[in-house]
Amino acid sequence: MALEEAQIELFKTDFDRVRQEIGKVIVGQQGIVDSVLVALFAGGHVLLEGVPGLGKTLLVRTLAQVLQLNFSRVQFTPDLMPADITGTTMIVEDPQSGRRSFEFQPGPVFANIVLADEVNRATPKTQSALLEAMQEQGVTVAGVRHALTAPFVVIATQNPIEMEGTYPLPEAQLDRFLFKVMVKSPSLSELSAIVDRTTGVEEIHPEKILDGAAILSMRLVARETPIAHHVREFASRVVFCTHPSAADAPDIVAKYVRFGASPRGAQGLVLASKVRALLDGRYNVAFDDIRQVALDTLRHRIILNFEGEAEGITTDQVIERALQKAASDMAVRRPV
Repeated sequence: MALEEAQIELFKTDFDRVRQEIGKVIVGQQGIVDSVLVALFAGGHVLLEGVPGLGKTLLVRTLAQVLQLNFSRVQFTPDLMPADITGTTMIVEDPQSGRRSFEFQPGPVFANIVLADEVNRATPKTQSALLEAMQEQGVTVAGVRHALTAPFVVIATQNPIEMEGTYPLPEAQLDRFLFKVMVKSPSLSELSAIVDRTTGVEEIHPEKILDGAAILSMRLVARETPIAHHVREFASRVVFCTHPSAADAPDIVAKYVRFGASPRGAQGLVLASKVRALLDGRYNVAFDDIRQVALDTLRHRIILNFEGEAEGITTDQVIERALQKAASDMAVRRPV
């Protein structure tokens, strides 16, 4: 079904309204807010990485306040068990008949927005409890599958500097996140505004803008956004250029990368770039849309080798080089 101008305009309007309401609470961090919203409307999960005190948890809480969705927060700790996330089956006694039966008690994962705070502080066994929920939109407890209510999004946070007593997320779970967003410190003017806004007596209460049905409708509009064959090929080439086994892999990839991005990386590039295209009021995806979402989409899907880590190479550098290589390859194939 072809997109209509009214659909694109409504998408932009609703996106801007949500962004503005979040801006009443969150000072600055416009790029971070936009990335979280792009992932939400693309139907993906988000990993926020940054030092404590930058407002990661506040951002997720504010997002839940602006949207008419159920919200739950899980504080990940080393003693957290999988059942503390997914729920468990308990024996329940009927107060009238006295009869006992097994009844499933849902865990905090049964919400529309789940904040997994400091997710790397829990053991791998507990971290993996989120895998099925993130990928399959459901959990299995005692052999019975329980579906989650759509929309469902996990927004996890982790601290990159306190690594003692933490458990790095396994690659299989990292790959389930559509975006990994780096949260940086605010500027001087933003810091001053934060202090002014948070040390007074006035409390800010953002309005609720969208409900679950509206979000699902916006996700459908995003998926219907057309993408030309050569733009889709560009996204595929970017991911392909992150693989050291590729015959024409860039030098930085061949030398410093152990494993490149998975096919989910290419899927994520296309989905997120469709949302970006709609925000610019366009009916189709452009190369620049791919470039805008490439770092957030791919930085957690590339594994450096020992030499790359020792040399201080970052996955962002690898992605930038892959973008350049893919663009040059496309230029050769499609001369101007």
